[in-house]
Amino acid sequence: MPVPGAQALDWWRHAAIYQIYPRSFADADGNGVGDLAGVLARLPYLAELGIDAIWFNPWYASPQADAGYDVADYRQIDPLFGTLAEAEELIRQAHALGIRVVVDVVPNHTSDQNPWFRAALAAGPGSPERERFWFRPGRGADGELPPTNWQGFFGGPAWSRTTDPDGTPGEWYLHLFAPEQPDFNWDHPEVRDEFERVLRFWFDRGADGFRVDSAALLIKDPALPVDDPEERAYTDREEVHQVYRSWRRVADSYSGGRVLIGEVWLPDAERLARYLRPGELHTIFNFPYLECAWDAKALRAVIDDTLRLHRAVHAPATWVLSNHDVDRVVTRYGREDTSFAIYARHHGRPVDLALGARRARAAALLTQALPGSVYLYQGEELGLWEVEEIPDELRQDPMWERKGRNPADPGRDGCRVPLPWSGAAAPFGFSPADATAEPWLPQPAQWHAHTVAAQQDDPDSMLALYRSALHARRDLAELRGGELSWLEAPAGVLAFRRGESFACVVNLSDRAVELPVPGTVLLASGPLGAAGEVPPDTALWLQV
Repeated sequence: MPVPGAQALDWWRHAAIYQIYPRSFADADGNGVGDLAGVLARLPYLAELGIDAIWFNPWYASPQADAGYDVADYRQIDPLFGTLAEAEELIRQAHALGIRVVVDVVPNHTSDQNPWFRAALAAGPGSPERERFWFRPGRGADGELPPTNWQGFFGGPAWSRTTDPDGTPGEWYLHLFAPEQPDFNWDHPEVRDEFERVLRFWFDRGADGFRVDSAALLIKDPALPVDDPEERAYTDREEVHQVYRSWRRVADSYSGGRVLIGEVWLPDAERLARYLRPGELHTIFNFPYLECAWDAKALRAVIDDTLRLHRAVHAPATWVLSNHDVDRVVTRYGREDTSFAIYARHHGRPVDLALGARRARAAALLTQALPGSVYLYQGEELGLWEVEEIPDELRQDPMWERKGRNPADPGRDGCRVPLPWSGAAAPFGFSPADATAEPWLPQPAQWHAHTVAAQQDDPDSMLALYRSALHARRDLAELRGGELSWLEAPAGVLAFRRGESFACVVNLSDRAVELPVPGTVLLASGPLGAAGEVPPDTALWLQV
């Protein structure tokens, strides 16, 4: 299957990659859930937006206990989304429009409906089938206590107990996430071989790369210590790097510039850099930037640290404001505390959406002016906000259930609400007029002013800003290469140059400032003052 010939083989070094959460992008068959046919119909919109690639969240066959991250079959499309033939056609048509396709791969865990795990349950203790996972006897007189006191990332114990065929309690199995997601044992050669075959399966169908979910979690300490230290799950043994070196060899065996993108939640820069060494992952997600507060000093520190880390290993930096796991950026930037932590959300606190939108517009220009690749989460270009008012009975995130239905941390449903495309009322064009079901999560009535149709021809809309920035980012030679050099600027203002003739200025202070560098305005996130001063929470691109 051909790949876009106009892009360089190292396209991922400076690409704009658009994340699609298939459930919530576009629903073609009217069942209230997004699908591949819906994405296929909207490919011209994405091409016009100016992106270089799409990253798909899991589309594999799954019981959907965790929205597809519990994969039962890595070689089939879930019927909820479509068919394998539709996925192949989508890749083909995306390539015809010059858009690459990256798919999620979930190697740390699988579904409890995966044939391997079902065989392990049936085979019993000590069987070869159970060696592909982490089965252990329990502690206590009758094995009634979990093998360790590890807690899962979704809340509750990281172990669940099995039931033997005679109905008596059996061994326990490890799941760092939900009980329906048993962890693979990556010390087992069959697990490693299977995933290399999965990579080849999708590369053979034209996929341009993989985003590796929870890339740092694969290798556990085989002793499984009882204590629950902060970094129990990622021992960073050399074995995990062997895995990614092996995967890199698979990717490099294909022509056309295949890429491996890692989701690596590690605070230690040196450990992060190990995943980016030559011959391992091509890029990793920049969570420190995503989590950073709207503060000039803090952002400059994150930007400097990011560039320093990546420069040392000759890897491109990545920049991201939001994704399917985090509160939408308009809401975050509209709160008093603008920082973010995935396990310490600020739901229920006052939000100034107008302020958040103004800052989000400025952040879009800042982010897209930085050296490296940039990721956009669907709906970011529309200025959508976190939907916090979802009724409890409609929430579907297992994190919400396992953390005790905490109203201050209601999970990730609020950023996954289906997109508004057109119309004055729900489903806002997300589903067809003859739909048989409502969208799987409710859309706010206020989104009628934020549909694609409402913004399409408005030159001052968030959509117009994103479209202009993405096209300029592709066309301006300075934004396709060259280092960042900081310019002198007042307190609370970031100003930097890319190349000889491009500069970006962002005013994060609470007062208007004079332009710290002379130049012609190419793009502005908002109107300037009467005398040309830069208002608070405003960003400019300049030709200097």
